[in-house]
Amino acid sequence: MNLLCFGCGYVAQHFARLILHKGGKVTGTTRDEANFKSLKAQGIQSLIFNDEQPLEQAILKSFSHILVSIPPYQESDLVINTHFREFKWLSNLKWLGYLSTTGVYGDHNGEWVTEVSHCAPTQARSQIRLQSEEAWLKLWQRYSVPVHIFRLSGIYGPKRNVFEQIKKGTARRLYKPEQVFSRIHVNDIAQTLLASIFSPQAGEIYNVADDEPASSADVISYAYHLLGLEPPILIPFEEAQLTSIAQEFYAGNKRVSNRKMKQELNINLLYPTYREGLGSMVDTYKTAGVSA
Repeated sequence: MNLLCFGCGYVAQHFARLILHKGGKVTGTTRDEANFKSLKAQGIQSLIFNDEQPLEQAILKSFSHILVSIPPYQESDLVINTHFREFKWLSNLKWLGYLSTTGVYGDHNGEWVTEVSHCAPTQARSQIRLQSEEAWLKLWQRYSVPVHIFRLSGIYGPKRNVFEQIKKGTARRLYKPEQVFSRIHVNDIAQTLLASIFSPQAGEIYNVADDEPASSADVISYAYHLLGLEPPILIPFEEAQLTSIAQEFYAGNKRVSNRKMKQELNINLLYPTYREGLGSMVDTYKTAGVSA
């Protein structure tokens, strides 16, 4: 397997390490050479890719698999805007995965959403994501490019979790009645992508979420419990004085179904809920002496 990651951030790097462990080759794009050293240390080759430096078609043709993890850039999808024509001619391409977000569903008043639920994104970034999904699927519908869409829930994992908030002193328990969020551990994202590569179903969309949507207050309380600390008091949502981005985060209320992911890709979650996920990391923070 020869994988190209358009964008090599948090999720892509975890996936890349899994592919390397399986004996594959991985190349990741970056906007500048400053990131070459850190990627090389992980065994990932590097290519410059930005709005002024597209990849040559001959380079694209050398990859058997492509992961697109670059978020919307200047209100559009940089990868598809730059390389739509080239993707049509990649006859050796076996799999292409596009990382989207469950934000495309918008607000469903706490109800469950599946891959066929109505999408009405309220955030500008999620609206662009939905437009990007449609553009990628056109490549499948018109030119049989093996596109797969993965709608990711809230991502957490090593160095990106509520323990980090506690460590920095920024953890707050906000109370908004009936508000829940779906989450997914980064290692479960990686195993889902790998399962899709082994059982490709071009044109399909998959929600990637764990089994138990929960409020952010419950997750933070559990993290404090694992550390043996008293959690902070609940703050009513109306009194929280949130930034505009944080307010957008709380605007959508839904439970994300992972049934299709589990059934079609035969996924057994490593971390079925936030409890297992946080439990797997707590010793690192206890050792570091994290306190409230």
